[in-house]
Amino acid sequence: MSASSLLLLNGILALMMFGIALSLTPADFKRVALQPKGPLVGLFAQFVLLPLLTWIGISLVPMPAGIALGLLLVACCPGGSFSNLMTYLARGNAAMSVSMTGLASLAAALLTPLNFMFYASLNPHTNALLQSIDVSTADMLLLVLLVLAIPLLLGLWCGRRFPAFAQRSEGLFRVISLLALFGFAGIALAVNWQTFITGASIFLLAVIIHNAVALAIGWFAASAVHLARPEKRAVTLEVGLQNSGLGLGIIFTYFANQTDMAIIAAGWGLWHLISGLSLTLFWQYRDRRRSAA
Repeated sequence: MSASSLLLLNGILALMMFGIALSLTPADFKRVALQPKGPLVGLFAQFVLLPLLTWIGISLVPMPAGIALGLLLVACCPGGSFSNLMTYLARGNAAMSVSMTGLASLAAALLTPLNFMFYASLNPHTNALLQSIDVSTADMLLLVLLVLAIPLLLGLWCGRRFPAFAQRSEGLFRVISLLALFGFAGIALAVNWQTFITGASIFLLAVIIHNAVALAIGWFAASAVHLARPEKRAVTLEVGLQNSGLGLGIIFTYFANQTDMAIIAAGWGLWHLISGLSLTLFWQYRDRRRSAA
């Protein structure tokens, strides 16, 4: 991508984070402080279990280094705004989901670059590729800070200072987020379409299995601490529906020549829309059956 395209990409990502923060209120953070078990187990599953199990997977299963790095980067990203919408439709705890997305995005400003660089350095194949690209952890920290932490803080301030604007704009920002995610994923796949077709089986298989593992981690982590059904669904979707748009932003900025990484992140961006909606519809069906019974 050109310098102007990268600037636009990162600007839209920042706008997405700003929109998430507009829907956060002091009551959301107070709720987390009073009932921290759900958000804490979600953050633990997202930033500890998912990257760790992804690293174990890419270490045990032979695969190209670019695919391994792509899976690892997505695993180190926080949840996105799509998880909030799916949690609402699944009759999960939507308020907790929004709070978790905000907290995870703030934490990701530090944890996403550090987790990614740490686990990538532990695998000889991914470490060799990383060293050949010579990516600085400090540079990645700065990028994530600019597109996640600062827009979130500005959104929190704006939401508190101008509550009417925040209430009117939240839906618009949510639509922009989904369209932007589709757009970035579509661009990445279109530019690398021939490569994707050539290796479609391994790309699709890697993305589908990885996404299923992420959803399972969220579900089992929430079940282990006996969360209620609405909170369990919120944690499952928050851990399983990653902000792959952030992953694409990092890839286009620092790994521009790594086609495999871009395809994995783009594939994740499209597939998690399918898996998230499918899981939501399944839960809705289960709820109707329970009501009828």
